[in-house]
Amino acid sequence: MATNEAAAPLRILILDDEPIVCKRLKPAFQKLGHTVETFTDSGQALARLGEAVFDLVITDLKMEGADGLQILNGAKASSPATQVIVITGFATLETAKESYRKGAFDFVAKPFKLRDILDCVKRIEDRRRDLPADSGS
Repeated sequence: MATNEAAAPLRILILDDEPIVCKRLKPAFQKLGHTVETFTDSGQALARLGEAVFDLVITDLKMEGADGLQILNGAKASSPATQVIVITGFATLETAKESYRKGAFDFVAKPFKLRDILDCVKRIEDRRRDLPADSGS
């Protein structure tokens, strides 16, 4: 019998101070069956990361208040298994390197194609599916 299991739905937090980014990504992930929460305020997103565990955080790098690297640190502090994709209109080799050093799964320059983000998430889903389950509910 073939195992053509769909990946388990992800809990996704999206943070970008440009509302259009959230409005563009949220329905695409919901259509795939994922649970999505969006924020345009980094303080609210950090507070939410302290309340709930997310499988994936997609965060802008440059914002008022906490920046994307602080969000990355907060996400990893509350759940080391959380994957983080950093998106930015200010991509430099140094910010990319720092993001990866701090544990980012990927770093995507704006403007990005929706397909680029969906492909990143597919790689995260594939990786999760390949990992052995290490906890029982």
